[in-house]
Amino acid sequence: MQRQAGAGAERPYVLLSCAMSLDGYIDDASPSRLRLSGEQDLDRVDELRASCDAIMIGAGTLRADDPVLMLRSPQRRAARVASGHRPDPVRIVISASGKVDRAARLFGTGQDRIVYVASAAVAAAADRLGDVAIVADSGPQPRLETVLSDLAGRGVGRLMVEGGGSLLTQFLTAGLADELQLAIAPFFVGDPRAPRFAGPGEYPWNPRRRAVLTGVSRAGDMAVLHYALSGRAPA
Repeated sequence: MQRQAGAGAERPYVLLSCAMSLDGYIDDASPSRLRLSGEQDLDRVDELRASCDAIMIGAGTLRADDPVLMLRSPQRRAARVASGHRPDPVRIVISASGKVDRAARLFGTGQDRIVYVASAAVAAAADRLGDVAIVADSGPQPRLETVLSDLAGRGVGRLMVEGGGSLLTQFLTAGLADELQLAIAPFFVGDPRAPRFAGPGEYPWNPRRRAVLTGVSRAGDMAVLHYALSGRAPA
């Protein structure tokens, strides 16, 4: 497993991973979760997860999808252990209020969970979640820079951010992402009520500064676009 930024680095290497429809939606507007990825793409994401020290999601994704975020492949888990790493990456949730459901599947499976909350919410969140996760301070107004610095201090060298759209937008507009892997599902959603991949904001990549496309791969019936967003990304 490659580690592009180790303990003591200013921040981890940040890889953004997202699947979206042909028209840019990451879900539909129905109560049930829209499945965008096929089995081949899910396996690709599992391989990506296995290469990372930690996986991050926002509180909205935790509520909407109730993900586990553990590796699907026993072989990949065994390979991590054999190389001296945890069986699964550390699982991280960003929640300003800390009001996340302790019955979520993420808290009931595996180990190594961190919930980052605003300073004012740390004590209450620790009372609610302290036996199922580490509760960490992300600053008076939650700042990704504070979270990333703390993660670097905890030995996280490679971080995978899986969503949702609000968290991905925050990383992109702040210029804190090094790489983007964007999987395109071969269908349209066509509903303006549905959430999109990226929201409004000022992005470092624009018509005057284009992101660098480093590759296009195939995962079943999906195309995967690979973009370098910083000089730390592999060419």
